[in-house]
Amino acid sequence: MTDIPVGAPESIAPGWTWSDAAARRLKSRHAADLRLRIYGITAIAIALGLLLTLLTSIVVASWTAWSTTQIRLEVNLDPNEIDANNPAKGDYDDLVRAALYKLFPDVQSNADQRVLRDLLSQGAQFQIRDRVVADPALIGQTISVWVPVSDPIDQLNKGVIDRNLPPDRRRVDDQQIGYFDALVADGRIRSVFNTTLFTAADSRFPELAGLKGALIGSFYLVLICLLLSVPTGIAAAIYLEEFAPKNRWTDLIEVNINNLAAVPSIVFGLLGLAVFLGFFGLPRSAPLVGGMVLSLITLPTIIITTRAAIKAVPPSIKEAALGIGASHIQAITHHVLPLAMPGILTGTIIGLAHALGETAPLLLIGMNAFITAAPEGIMSPSTTLPTQIYIWFDSPERGFVARTSAAIIVLLGFLVLMNALAVFLRKRFERKW
Repeated sequence: MTDIPVGAPESIAPGWTWSDAAARRLKSRHAADLRLRIYGITAIAIALGLLLTLLTSIVVASWTAWSTTQIRLEVNLDPNEIDANNPAKGDYDDLVRAALYKLFPDVQSNADQRVLRDLLSQGAQFQIRDRVVADPALIGQTISVWVPVSDPIDQLNKGVIDRNLPPDRRRVDDQQIGYFDALVADGRIRSVFNTTLFTAADSRFPELAGLKGALIGSFYLVLICLLLSVPTGIAAAIYLEEFAPKNRWTDLIEVNINNLAAVPSIVFGLLGLAVFLGFFGLPRSAPLVGGMVLSLITLPTIIITTRAAIKAVPPSIKEAALGIGASHIQAITHHVLPLAMPGILTGTIIGLAHALGETAPLLLIGMNAFITAAPEGIMSPSTTLPTQIYIWFDSPERGFVARTSAAIIVLLGFLVLMNALAVFLRKRFERKW
């Protein structure tokens, strides 16, 4: 027998003694508890480290996509080259080339001029056109504008292309580097925030590609999913939980709802392809079809979370409402639903966030098409953020690598905001009893 050691239980019955075996068992339990804590802390540290590594790699890869390189040109808007009655018609490409050739008067041969033209983006002429269309009074004047460079020159300015490599191992030859250095020395090169990433739709040229079409398409998609799945899911949950008779048919429905929540999303894409496109003949790549497919995916989640939120409300609240004369519907709508609303909102927002990140079902209904204009409505061809990421990732152009990572950051930002909104609403409307 031994004295009671430090850490032994304080409530030892009078007359009891502390044995060596009990001390060893207590020590063993403390050691096991310490090991469990160490394992838990280690697991959390590994998870956080992997998450930090993933986010860091995405941010580093996207760094060059947040800025763009531009050249300053003095463009003479020759009235002979532009239709004054319709400013959209005009040989703006020649105007831009003439402004560039003026900076290098010694460049006369066609071959050298072709190399010089490769410094400019294909979208430079359209930028001049849009400015003239917005203000036709500029016709006949010489304006100073900043136009985007081509993707190889943009990569050269950002250091992605190493100018010290042999010419056969880089996309920019020595002659182009010489022209670029001359423009830098003349103060005609600058790097600015890449607003094109948010104000332009997709393009074959990385320096002109943006997420505007995908952002608007994702908005339409989530809006349709919200309008279809939320009222239907909440109504179905209320009926199953409060009004449906408990029999084999409702049991079968509940089992199927739970099974649908675990079905791979690509199966819903096949269903949308066969029913919405094949049977009803709806247009491919339309946000309406994508929203309907995503509604099928989110419905089981909303039904399950809504039923769980209703079950969490104490039965005494509904019974008290019924006891003072309220009808069953009044007790549900006036008392149970307001108390279950935090859980319902949380499940709804998480379901919509899940829908926003879906890719596989949208690929099957054609929402990975090359769309160069933002959608004008729910029936217009469109892409979404996940499918745009898929398109850019599959592109061979070097500039799309950084834009893919930037699009991932934008998508993660929206998902984080939606989950933060779910937490805020839950805290805001949560009631304790």
